[in-house]
Amino acid sequence: MADVVSYSRDGDIAVVTINNPPVNALSTAVRRGIQAGVRQFMADDGAKALVLHCEGRTFLAGADISEFGKPPQEPGLSALCTEIEDCAKPVVASLHGTPLGGGLEVALGAHYRVAQTKTRVGLPEVHLGIIPGAGGTQRLPRVAGAENALEMITTGRHVPAEEALAKGIIDALDDSGDPLAAGLAFARKINADASGLRRTRELTVDVAPELFAEWEAKVAKSSKGQKSPIWCVKAVAASTLPIEQGLKRERELFQEVHDDPQRAALVHAFFSERAVAKVPESKAEPRKLETIGILGAGTMGAGIAAACLQNGLKVVTVEQDAAALERGEANIRRNFASSVAKGRMTQEALDALLATNWKGATELEAFAEVDLLIEAVFETMQVKKDVFSKVDKIVREGAVLASNTSYLDIDEIASVTNRPQDVIGLHFFSPAHIMRLLEVIVGDASDPTAVATGFLLARTLKKVGVRCGVCDGFIGNRILANYMKAANMMVEDGADPYEVDAAVRDFGYPMGPFQMGDLAGLDIGYLSRKDREATRDPEDRHPYGFLDKMYEHGWLGQKSGMGFYDYSENPRSGPPNPGVMPMIEEERRRLQINAKPFTREQIMRRYIAAMVNEAAKVVEEGIALRPLDVDMASLFGYG
Repeated sequence: MADVVSYSRDGDIAVVTINNPPVNALSTAVRRGIQAGVRQFMADDGAKALVLHCEGRTFLAGADISEFGKPPQEPGLSALCTEIEDCAKPVVASLHGTPLGGGLEVALGAHYRVAQTKTRVGLPEVHLGIIPGAGGTQRLPRVAGAENALEMITTGRHVPAEEALAKGIIDALDDSGDPLAAGLAFARKINADASGLRRTRELTVDVAPELFAEWEAKVAKSSKGQKSPIWCVKAVAASTLPIEQGLKRERELFQEVHDDPQRAALVHAFFSERAVAKVPESKAEPRKLETIGILGAGTMGAGIAAACLQNGLKVVTVEQDAAALERGEANIRRNFASSVAKGRMTQEALDALLATNWKGATELEAFAEVDLLIEAVFETMQVKKDVFSKVDKIVREGAVLASNTSYLDIDEIASVTNRPQDVIGLHFFSPAHIMRLLEVIVGDASDPTAVATGFLLARTLKKVGVRCGVCDGFIGNRILANYMKAANMMVEDGADPYEVDAAVRDFGYPMGPFQMGDLAGLDIGYLSRKDREATRDPEDRHPYGFLDKMYEHGWLGQKSGMGFYDYSENPRSGPPNPGVMPMIEEERRRLQINAKPFTREQIMRRYIAAMVNEAAKVVEEGIALRPLDVDMASLFGYG
């Protein structure tokens, strides 16, 4: 038996113990060890029941990612789960930590499951572009019901132990903190009760076929082109068959989805999300991070404040006057409105959170003792420099000074301070309390400890931090500027902006470029263009005339109630603004452009080509450390 798995006896109860740090991943050695332990148990006449137990912080937490892409080794996980289920004596899985994916599938192969109260279970394979392939799509519906299984498997959600108990996924909860003792006690109980075997495969799934058709339509709409959720539904639908047929169908579907290019892309994303934080400054010790100062409480400042507050940080917000501060507090509260409406947070809890962890002020002196200051004011260099020259004299020594600039030069901003080593960029994406990307911009003088603090903030806020060098727009917005420019040029040349948005959404993006402009605010692009006008190449095409006119007309997007779309009835979505096309047509006439229509294929070809070409330059110039940094910025910043 492999060293990572051991067999022992506690009286008449056999114990197979897995000890494969850090998360007891189901490596080949672990699978072989469990198989050997199960066979020894069956041959052991003195053992009346078996407990599957893991040392360390979790029960089997899933596949061994180091084996991804390698030839499969025996025993396969599906066969191992079936062998456990076939045992002629009871097998109890004692769960703790996060039994996910293959870990939960092994537990479902056991006859009984007991869990510690803080355990979370799930089948998250959908996030890797695959489906559960070791019986999860067949056994989970049998214990939890088809509808519960569909919801869990198509979302990959981690389910708390109490909910898992209510759904029938586990049989008992234990709060002792001792999974082995809990497993042994449960095994002795079922022996005393003569409960015998209870094989999951003997349960049936009896639902109307229409349920699966409804779920296929539902996930096709919500998954935006991702195929694995639909394959998950097809696999769960096979749970209405006898188990042997259902497992055969699961393997067929697993192979289909495994061979699809989306699977390789999502596995790349999985590994890249973990690799992106490995930066030169990783070894530096982050500075203290308890209280965050935020200058500005508009759309972005309020979003950053909400992100900090909901993750346990204290926040000090400064606005220019009492009226602006009052609007800012309303903006912060608005960011929590959905959580309150959906019952994830009570109004009383929100009021208590703000009373305890949020402070509003109208004087910069309120920032004196913050650990990290984030400036979120107008996107013009002179305003940024004015702010930094002032806070430099107020904020305590050793605190990090960060700009939430979308495009501007961090080194130039840092130059007006007496501590450029403390200055970094922290570029949040809107809405800041939801979007997961946080670009950490490293200036020429930025100290590694300041950069490490930026990455610590990303982890604290559950965001994906991406390291960026200094350039116009960093990674995300530099690439964005180029494909937005391509979109604007297509509109000048004859494309309808609403057709462009539709084509981009159909391709798989959550929103089109003109919807995104409305969300971010059309004033940001306008002010940035004006700030850089003096350095613009006069030979460079400048397809922003209609956007400049929209700004001058007061159409700034969602923040003003009107942009490319009309938000007068709904602050987050609306019909096209009827005044936009006449403005565009006027611009075409001014430029003497003979407008021509574009097909969706032509739109996407130009759109994606602009993106890919600029991404290659970003890597070549060292603005991004690696191609994966660009991928993560694109994935988590732009969907």
